Amino acid sequence: MNFNESYFKETLRDILAIDSPTGYTEKVIDWLKTEVDSIGYENFYTKKGNLVVNVPGKSDKTIGTSAHVDTLGLAVRGYGSDGTLSLTCLGGPIMPTLDGEYCKVYTRWGNVYTGTILSNSPAAHVYGDSSSLKREEKNMHVKLDEDVKNADDLKKLGILAGDFICYDPKTVITDKGYIKSRFLDDKMSAAILLSMLKYLKDNKIQPAHNICAIFSAYEEVGHGLSHFPCEIDEFVTVDMGCIGDDLNCTEFDVSICAKDSSGPYDYGLTTRLIQLAVEAGLSYAVDIYPMYGSDVSAARYAGHDFKGALIGPGVAASHGMERSHVKAAENTWKLLYLYFTGL
Repeated sequence: MNFNESYFKETLRDILAIDSPTGYTEKVIDWLKTEVDSIGYENFYTKKGNLVVNVPGKSDKTIGTSAHVDTLGLAVRGYGSDGTLSLTCLGGPIMPTLDGEYCKVYTRWGNVYTGTILSNSPAAHVYGDSSSLKREEKNMHVKLDEDVKNADDLKKLGILAGDFICYDPKTVITDKGYIKSRFLDDKMSAAILLSMLKYLKDNKIQPAHNICAIFSAYEEVGHGLSHFPCEIDEFVTVDMGCIGDDLNCTEFDVSICAKDSSGPYDYGLTTRLIQLAVEAGLSYAVDIYPMYGSDVSAARYAGHDFKGALIGPGVAASHGMERSHVKAAENTWKLLYLYFTGL
């Protein structure tokens, strides 16, 4: 059970570097398929754009797992009379953290334009409310790095409502193992899951049961795995663990979620995961996340019949400038390995 830290870091950097706001995930899913192909597992796309990886096990039982690669983002809402773009949110980014961020606008014609996300009162020397204006959709815009002065100029660039606005993840992994980046929710988990698939194949380890592993594409808007493509008995999704307030989780832990906004996770399966963490001496935390949902939640709401649980690396400042640590990835990876091989 040896966590390959260097492969995890390399994979995480690669995934984070691919813009993939929810609804615009084809490039990152294609990248993952290339990696899974090279590892050597059978895989396929679903119609909605998820990547499904089949890992044969020792029994007829099938367990499911997932990590989502769609992220928060923005989209073009309309044209400003001054040549700026109004915007709409994809998922729930903390908008004040986006003020001043550099971004790219991807058009449906293949053009990419750079720009800056700004408040509608962006200059302290001009606007009396430059500091106090609430940073929210209606009070923010994108200023393009183009000679555009009005709506007609924007139309000539081929920019349409619904075009995706992607902002820089600003990824840094420090020498002491801290991981600072946007979109650790949930690309950190995707890198953990891909690292696990590679480890099993490289070491010729057959899991206790068949595994249906899914990289999902619409989790941030609530329906990532509303359709589950495999017949499964259990489903353990890998998603970020929350930090703050009265929670136990830290940036070094694997989080085991007992309950979120969709209700409690399966008692027996959650207890089993806790026992595995205790027996292996992992750094873990059990918490309740009242403002949280997962791919397990989406699948349950859609009526799928399985036992569901949620684990993931502790991530601070979720939906803003997030931070975690390599140790959280390692503890999550080890718990996932024990679940795959020990049950």
